Amino acid sequence: MHAWILNESPGAYTWGSQPDPIPGPDEVRIRVVASALNHMDLWVTRGMPKPPLPHIPGCDTTGVVDAIGSEVTSVSVGDEVVVNPGVSPVDEIIRYGNNSPMGPGFMIWGEHCKGGHATYAIAPARNVRPRPSNRSWEECAAFPLAYLTALRMLNRARLQSGETALIVGVGSGVSSAALSIAKWMGARVIVTSRDESKRSQAIAMGADESIDTSADRWNVEADVVVESVGPATWDKSMRSLAPGGRMVVCGGTSGPKAEINIPRLFFKQYEIIGSSMGSYEEFEQLLLLVEQGLPIAIDSVHPLADYETALSKLERGEQLGKIVLRHGDSA
Repeated sequence: MHAWILNESPGAYTWGSQPDPIPGPDEVRIRVVASALNHMDLWVTRGMPKPPLPHIPGCDTTGVVDAIGSEVTSVSVGDEVVVNPGVSPVDEIIRYGNNSPMGPGFMIWGEHCKGGHATYAIAPARNVRPRPSNRSWEECAAFPLAYLTALRMLNRARLQSGETALIVGVGSGVSSAALSIAKWMGARVIVTSRDESKRSQAIAMGADESIDTSADRWNVEADVVVESVGPATWDKSMRSLAPGGRMVVCGGTSGPKAEINIPRLFFKQYEIIGSSMGSYEEFEQLLLLVEQGLPIAIDSVHPLADYETALSKLERGEQLGKIVLRHGDSA
């Protein structure tokens, strides 16, 4: 099969060939129709983290089942499917339930194992689900990781209809997903971006208000702040919380460390909530939302062969929504 391959980490991707993978007893092989980019595609090239090598990236994948392992009964050859990128061992699913992403054996498909930017992909059968047939292949490639992450963030932040949600740095897959899901939940949504065109696009996508991220103060009182930027925006995000507000954090693209004003934290009775990926239950919740028509933001679609061009766009932060690779004849 053909694939984008990372032979060294830190390193760069090369287009090459590998033997067709053979599914294990509880695994499924998928002929990939579309896959999508995530910042993980970039981080593994920098050794953050260093994946098992040689590595095939791609945490988001949809396609057609091509072969199944001897113990698989939940999926059949020919099924059109999507991969849940949050992988937990069966015993941890039983032990932790909806908190299975907190288990020590949790891994991200396409990061800790080979992913979907290839002709074929292998995934555990428990992570292979029927794709929403009323959505396009591109949409089915775009939603798994980012929308699962955003959904868990809003679940953990206990966002309610009628509350105000502030989404910091709209443009990434997760922030765009949070905009769609928060509106779907009935919240008033405010977004920030340094890019005027992204702010305008976010309004067109349903945001109620947009703010220039570089403004000294954002003059917002939000019940929930969705924060993934980190130290560059942390203080303004905290200042934007209403008393008793909840800030939910899934990343720090501007750095790993931020300062907290402790008196403000306890006097205002804020909550700071960490969140990562999502559970099997939440992926089922997400599938239902997608089937019901949840808007999925796609920035652009590229042929698989143009992965390097698409990756450069992601690295420059020019996207609003997901960047998708259509595999076409290469699949």
